[in-house]
Parts: sequence; C-alpha cells; structure tokens
Amino acid sequence: MSKVEDFLSPSEEAEIIEAIRTAERNTSGEIRVHLEAHSKINAFDRASEVFDFLHMENTKQSNGVLIYVAVEDRTLVIMGDSGINDAVPPNFWESTKDTIISNFKNGEMGKGLVNGILKAGQQLKKHYPYKKGDSNELPDEISIG
Repeated sequence: MSKVEDFLSPSEEAEIIEAIRTAERNTSGEIRVHLEAHSKINAFDRASEVFDFLHMENTKQSNGVLIYVAVEDRTLVIMGDSGINDAVPPNFWESTKDTIISNFKNGEMGKGLVNGILKAGQQLKKHYPYKKGDSNELPDEISIG
C-alpha cells in the first residue's frame, strides 16, 4: 500500500465526505479534496493543474475550493476560485491551512481536513449562501491521483 492509501482510514474518509456535504448544504460553493503521493512540480502549480482537471472552475459563481495534499511530500495547498478568493479576508486560506496542519502534526489527518473543510464552508456560506435551486455542481468524494 502507498502512503496515500494509508493517509486516511475508511472512517476518516467517510467523515471528510460528510464534512463536505455539511459545508455545502448551506452554500452554492463547492469543496473538493485531492490526495496524491508526489508533486513533480511546484505544489501550487500542481494544485492549479488539479483544480482544472477536477473542473473546479466550472462552478456558476466561481466559488470552488480545492484542498490539495501531496502526502509523501508533506505539502498542502488550499486554492479557491476567483469568486471566493475575492470575498474571503486576507490570509484566510493561510489560516485555514494552519488549522489543518496543526491537526496533521498531531497525527490527526482526518480531523485536520474536516476542520479545514468546515472552516472554508463557513466562508462559503457567508458569501454564497444556499438559494433555492442551487445544485451540487461537483462530486463530494475524495479525489486520488
């Protein structure tokens, strides 16, 4: 088994998917988590490629959020589309990243991702509250590459 497969337990994976659904229940925004072993290029550039590959830019209000983890590289990038990036306070993504990393340092990978997802969901709800007719535009599953 690779470190990616060992990174989360099945119960942690289920908790993360439920956190995504909980966060998205109150917003038109979309959150995705992508895990892979290594990034052969700069992690931010790779997260940008994954953002495109997962069609995160296809949300109607440009309010998609990607949490990208290169497990074996121990690298984390949070990337928001232009709509949500323009709406959140300065350094919001960095503080969300810090929240996740503090849990990672304690060996609580699932908890870190859940906390980051819920924190992002609060901002999505604030700036893009759910309106009648909003639909889930992207899958909630964890993407593994």
